Amino acid sequence: MAPVPVRWLSVPIILVLTTLSGCDKPVTSPGVLNLTDILAGEETTGFKRADSIRQFRFPADHGIHAEYRNEWWYFTGNLMTSDNRHFGYQVTFFRTALTPMSSSAGSSEPTSQPAPGPASEMESTWAVRDIWMAHVALTDIEAQQHHAEQRFSRRGPGLAGVTADPIHIWLDDWQVVGLNEAAGHESFPWQLNINTDQFNLELRLTPTKKPVLQGNQGLSEKSAVAGNASYYYSYSRLATQGQLTLGHSTEKNTYQVTGNSWFDREWSTSSLDAGQSGWDWFSLQFDTGEDLMYYQLLDSTGKADENSQGSWISLSGEKTAIDEQEMRLTVLKTWRASDGQSYPVSWRMDYLGGDQSWIIEAAVADQFMDLAVRYWEGAVEIYDPRSMKLQGRGYLEMTRINVPIDR
Repeated sequence: MAPVPVRWLSVPIILVLTTLSGCDKPVTSPGVLNLTDILAGEETTGFKRADSIRQFRFPADHGIHAEYRNEWWYFTGNLMTSDNRHFGYQVTFFRTALTPMSSSAGSSEPTSQPAPGPASEMESTWAVRDIWMAHVALTDIEAQQHHAEQRFSRRGPGLAGVTADPIHIWLDDWQVVGLNEAAGHESFPWQLNINTDQFNLELRLTPTKKPVLQGNQGLSEKSAVAGNASYYYSYSRLATQGQLTLGHSTEKNTYQVTGNSWFDREWSTSSLDAGQSGWDWFSLQFDTGEDLMYYQLLDSTGKADENSQGSWISLSGEKTAIDEQEMRLTVLKTWRASDGQSYPVSWRMDYLGGDQSWIIEAAVADQFMDLAVRYWEGAVEIYDPRSMKLQGRGYLEMTRINVPIDR
């Protein structure tokens, strides 16, 4: 999922741009955006595309890739208190370019901030070349409640952005900061700080496995059309500890938590093909220490697209690719959003390539992100299909773009 491109300047986006060009506060309610226009392959002139294998460099690739239209930094995790109260969380930062860089503006190497273009385009830090969006959410499993908020901002001056070494990702006071300032060490552990009216997160994240290059050596192809792809890598398991605060100013409860997080990093100019209608994305962390990522792309009828793929990540961090023929997903139960769209909240997952099967259940049925971009994103639990014993936890994201709304 990614932010809106320049060609979709609807009334909500025009209002956002007008607001962003004249104030120094993040915007929280820009209206509803169309995900098809955000990720489709049209209007890509002037932008680089993910169309070939590249060499990944860390920590540099944590930074901005300014010549691509969209990119995002994406954290999810499952947290537990000492008395086994369970929470899920999501924090995502998005950047989208409204105009391409000048061809003379530099190479495609990652940068701390977008390299400046001609003076007429970027002569001021107040200029709006990039729009930044952030989504945060917390799921309280015991209370069966889901809280979500969003912010929008331009980049300058200093309102939103990314530096790579040490890492610093921010939109206003929502931020991720590297605590190790030794150059070249990726600055782990990372400190994640989120403050909202409904909840606060203060979490320290330390990877226990090396980064995994998803797809073909990091080139994650979403269709047969060259360039409809992203550059994609994951830290599939980050040991997490810290605290979360739940409630309003008059009634707050603070919990010390530990658990595991997942970090996904992608950038692209176009991903989805015209005949694709959304996706189901799973990030699963098993109690054995193994992990699984799988995304099921949906064709125009809502069935699995042949470009669906994923990876099995061993305890030591080694990756085994999973193609569409090796995975079978069966919907067992659905939940209906207020707009009438249905989302599966119980699945049977059969990993034929690994001769394993699981039941994947939403920890809370309503984890709908009713924000500018609408989608379902939430904590899930993994069960053995025969004994129904808990096998692990994870996260699930579901989008429905061109699928007719159920009535």
